[in-house]
Amino acid sequence: MGIRELMTDVDDIVFETLADSARIEGRSEPLLGMFSAPWLQPRMGRMNTAIREPRFEIRVADSVGLSKGLLVTVEVPELDGGGDYDLLQLEPTGDGLVALILRKRP
Repeated sequence: MGIRELMTDVDDIVFETLADSARIEGRSEPLLGMFSAPWLQPRMGRMNTAIREPRFEIRVADSVGLSKGLLVTVEVPELDGGGDYDLLQLEPTGDGLVALILRKRP
């Protein structure tokens, strides 16, 4: 058994135990993944900006057929960043996961 097969088994356990869920336009079942919406504080001159980069990381196999512009509804409490987002882009992380880069819908 190779490392990819072993990591798939580990990912199955981690995702089933710890994952958040999200509904994605066009999919009948929710996807499991890891949601985060960290604050980024880039400095522009002397002004600090408060920018969030919400992302939902899923397994590569679950990303098939996803494309920019889809509605992603993250099912976590609103204060934790849950709600409706537009899918801006997919970023492979190189470790068997794909980060869905999101933008909050107004």
